[in-house]
Amino acid sequence: MFEGLSTRLSGILDRLKGRGALSEADVQEAMREVRRALLEADVALEVVRSFTDKVRDRAVGAEVIKSVTPGQMVVKIVHDTLVETLGTEGVAIDLQAVPPVPIMMVGLQGSGKTTTTAKLAKRLFEKQKKKVLMASLDTRRPAAMEQLAILGKQIGVDTLPIVAGQSPVQIARRAIEAGRLGGYDVVMLDTAGRTHVDEALMAEVAEVEKAAGPHETLLVVDSLTGQDAVNVARSFTGRVKVTGVVLTRVDGDGRGGAALSMRAVTGKPIKLLGTSEKMDGLEDFHPSRIANRILGMGDIVSLVEKAAESIDAEKGMAIAKRMQSGQFNLNDMGDQLDQMMKLGGMQGLMGMLPGVKNMQKQLAGAVDDKAIKRQRAIIHAMTPWERRNPKEIDGKRRRRIARGSGTNPEEVNKLLKMHRGMADMMKAMGGPGAKRGPMAGLANMFGLGGGGMPQPTPEMLAELQQKMPGALPDKMPSLPPGGLPPGFPGLGGLGGAKLPGLPGFPFGKKK
Repeated sequence: MFEGLSTRLSGILDRLKGRGALSEADVQEAMREVRRALLEADVALEVVRSFTDKVRDRAVGAEVIKSVTPGQMVVKIVHDTLVETLGTEGVAIDLQAVPPVPIMMVGLQGSGKTTTTAKLAKRLFEKQKKKVLMASLDTRRPAAMEQLAILGKQIGVDTLPIVAGQSPVQIARRAIEAGRLGGYDVVMLDTAGRTHVDEALMAEVAEVEKAAGPHETLLVVDSLTGQDAVNVARSFTGRVKVTGVVLTRVDGDGRGGAALSMRAVTGKPIKLLGTSEKMDGLEDFHPSRIANRILGMGDIVSLVEKAAESIDAEKGMAIAKRMQSGQFNLNDMGDQLDQMMKLGGMQGLMGMLPGVKNMQKQLAGAVDDKAIKRQRAIIHAMTPWERRNPKEIDGKRRRRIARGSGTNPEEVNKLLKMHRGMADMMKAMGGPGAKRGPMAGLANMFGLGGGGMPQPTPEMLAELQQKMPGALPDKMPSLPPGGLPPGFPGLGGLGGAKLPGLPGFPFGKKK
């Protein structure tokens, strides 16, 4: 998300941070580059002008020029201005009204309204324990109502029965009445869209709004349309009382122009982000966290929240104990790989960790999500007995597993060797002499021992490479100043919790 803009801005600001003092000319030059980066990211011209003017006015001052670290001060000013442009504070979905609370979803055809309706309904049902009724008002698009009904069955949320021949306004009134009689907390109305903004679309949406009286009207726009998404938002906000915006497909948006422009141009807050096609791929929009990601500062809070929702800590602790006693099998390893992928894989984790942005190119060969997927495929191609008894897998079985997983016997051998090395190393960490033996520091490094979190020494890394061939690249990248950031995967914890940087390290909430 925002990959292109993040890379450009991080490079510009890194050059400023490296200077002992900044002149007004330095700031002017940096702002020209920032302006170019924002325009290339498809940010609205008026927003670009306002942004660079604010940063320039705040940065070119005696307080900054005479600062001990003026470059850092400019980075802070850019960060604060980004947050201000994005909306200062996150705005949640407002349900403070007499139930059933009507929520109307509007937008163009293909923007993801129906899927987003189901995602939001699932979120309200599971997280806020609301009784939700969904209704499709799309009488033009073939199978639109059936699509919402199917999604409702998948997520366990009720949908309004389909009655042929009714108009969108009649369906909206029937949905509100059904919500009232059925004791529902929320009624979600999925309106019809068009391929473009036209008078017929606006008239229909206005009629539905008048009939249903929605407490929230959420405009769903596709972030991949860039500047056109802002134009669509401007058109809708001029005719309908839009209370918030949902940006979809932000996982494929490397530019970020729509997000940066939306609040400033329309005055409406971005409330939610669609991050994937999965039914749980919906996130709250927090301006400060998005600004941190854009500037390569990471997003630890979102990572912790995501991990707390995705990871079963008790199961992870049980696996860790088996690892320390030497009972770690391929079922355990597969579970940990699955948990890591739930967090977005290593690439997803790295994007949310502070200080790692600048190391991504160096670590590209070491953290490959495709390799993790191949390892999972190999484990899933094994029988339950083979996963419990990896030492008994002979050459014939390895060839069959390779065929079943679409890999080759060499990759199967590599996985088995890595598992064997991990099991041996973890047993050494958890053994009687681990507290004082040569493995004590490595145990602490992976969160399995007591005490603090030492930085890995070359000797530690050499021992790890010997125990787990292929786990580390041939040449480790140079660490950033001050060492690895707190919470780097597998190298420590956040508030006592461990990140699963390598399989077998629990992280999350107890269930």
